Amino acid sequence: MPNAPVRVLAAPPRRRLLGIGAGLIAAATLPRQLMAAAAVTPAQSEGRFYPVRLPAERDADLVRVTGSDAAAVGVVTHVMGQVRDRQGAPLREVLVEIWQCDAHGRYRHPGDRGPRPADPGFQGYGAALTDAGGGYHFRTIRPVPYPGRTPHIHFKLSRAGRELLTTQMYVAGEPGNARDFLLNSVRDPARRAALIVALRPADALEADALAGTFDLVLDA
Repeated sequence: MPNAPVRVLAAPPRRRLLGIGAGLIAAATLPRQLMAAAAVTPAQSEGRFYPVRLPAERDADLVRVTGSDAAAVGVVTHVMGQVRDRQGAPLREVLVEIWQCDAHGRYRHPGDRGPRPADPGFQGYGAALTDAGGGYHFRTIRPVPYPGRTPHIHFKLSRAGRELLTTQMYVAGEPGNARDFLLNSVRDPARRAALIVALRPADALEADALAGTFDLVLDA
């Protein structure tokens, strides 16, 4: 069956948290003259586990699943950022999709047949539209290693049905980064660094949570 159209919530869950996050995005925004000099975010492989069929619940909060009594296992992590073009202009109404394995290292995908148990409380996939300032915000878990891979989150960006970029976000300080074949396929150190995000305590957003900023520059 073809995928159902993505239904993006007009107001993602936990509105207060996302409002605070929007303020952090604005505070972290680079000066216009620096943004104009930014290189395009490197593309990365989609991998094997993009959903075969998009889930019924596909909002920006991956930590809570309707019908599950428990929240997702793992450290709650807020991933936010701004999508802009090469000249530094913010891009609104870009569909940002993310997907990742759960805290046990298991994807919500029929192709992942490993022995690891699936976490029923983790949504595994989320989607959000960028706002007028190009901002997006997801509530998810800190990514964990997958067999053969360092921790990462998959990103796909599109607008008006046209795919703009597929890439992956990595976590600063992970020992597996030095060995990850896909991350190190980006030969230029500065461009590779653009895919690596520092995750820091974010008690202002949510107790015991982490947060990181992943800005994306498109050739659009």
